[in-house]
Amino acid sequence: MDGVFKIENRLNIGMELILEKIVTQDLSAQAVGSGNVAVYATPFMIAHMEQAAEQAVIHGLSEGYGTVGTVVNVEHMAATPIGMKVTAKAVLREIDGRRLVFDVEAHDEREQIGRGVHERFIIQKEKFMDKVNSKHI
Repeated sequence: MDGVFKIENRLNIGMELILEKIVTQDLSAQAVGSGNVAVYATPFMIAHMEQAAEQAVIHGLSEGYGTVGTVVNVEHMAATPIGMKVTAKAVLREIDGRRLVFDVEAHDEREQIGRGVHERFIIQKEKFMDKVNSKHI
């Protein structure tokens, strides 16, 4: 078997991770160009959620494997000002072969600001990069 079987045995439904960060001007809608106000940008909130999902399962993967994001369905429900702490949480809710499905959410110091579903796909990094790099040919 190609290692996926071993990987699945080391991943468990319910694996989770919470990541914290402080919203800086570099993480604002103005900085990324997704808006013209100084609030936490939706693309950065989504990236924060993806980071939590990736890190939640990385230690359950065999050497040479990783995950890539494939689906994001997230609602950004409330704005967060510069200087406020934000937490992103990802919980693994489904394992379907190499497809991993996470419930994700984000909170600032006052309220829930985002929630949704994120999917990642288990890849063998070297094989994946060989395929990506073959696009240059």
